Amino acid sequence: MRVIQPGGPYFKWPWERVYKVSVATQTINMAWDPEDPRANNNGTVLEAVTKDQLNTGLSGQIRYRAAESNLYAYLFGVKRPISHVMGYFVSVLRERIAGFEAPNTDPARDGGMSIVTGVSINDIRKNLRDLNEHMEQECASSAARYGIILDASLITGIDPPEEVETALAAINTAHNQVSSDISLAQALADQKIVQSKRAVEIETLNAQAEVEPLKALSEQLKALRASGPDSLQAYLRNVRLKLYTQAQQIVREVKS
Repeated sequence: MRVIQPGGPYFKWPWERVYKVSVATQTINMAWDPEDPRANNNGTVLEAVTKDQLNTGLSGQIRYRAAESNLYAYLFGVKRPISHVMGYFVSVLRERIAGFEAPNTDPARDGGMSIVTGVSINDIRKNLRDLNEHMEQECASSAARYGIILDASLITGIDPPEEVETALAAINTAHNQVSSDISLAQALADQKIVQSKRAVEIETLNAQAEVEPLKALSEQLKALRASGPDSLQAYLRNVRLKLYTQAQQIVREVKS
């Protein structure tokens, strides 16, 4: 087999056959069944069972194109390559949904709250990006098997049964309320800690302000005492005179 790019004109021998293949990227609904278009709610919702036995509906799109490097497998490997690729994709997706577990998170980061942890539908919804990346990695071999390249897997919706959705909404509401209360309590606690630290700093500065004059006075008295025996008495006399000028009444003890 020889691949000829667009152009021409080209000629062929009578015993040769020409197959025209479009290599443009195409988009299809991931729930579409090439063998039975009426399956999966007329190709709109793909059903899968989670690890906790909940039947959920998945919706999204798949982008694919023919692999120019392996057109032989695309033309002659199987009769309908897209049917095999879709079947392989659905099988891998259902297996992943059935055993999906959310990555481990740090309890300290979310305040130790994990009310909704373990609810598979919530876990899948929070990790849609990881699920899409896993599907792209698992389907990377489709080019070698079937001659089709999956450009992207875009799972956009997860819709559990109505009664399950109602219960999940109630759980999520309770979790959000508890998380809000915890965040508020942590904020108040942090505010109290900051206020306590500030109060300690203020009291420390006040104590230092009261101690510094006493230290300065002590140094002055030491200097006066070192200058001579009468210096300290003269200093005390000057202090008394200053106090006398400020006092309104003076009581003196008189020895009889």
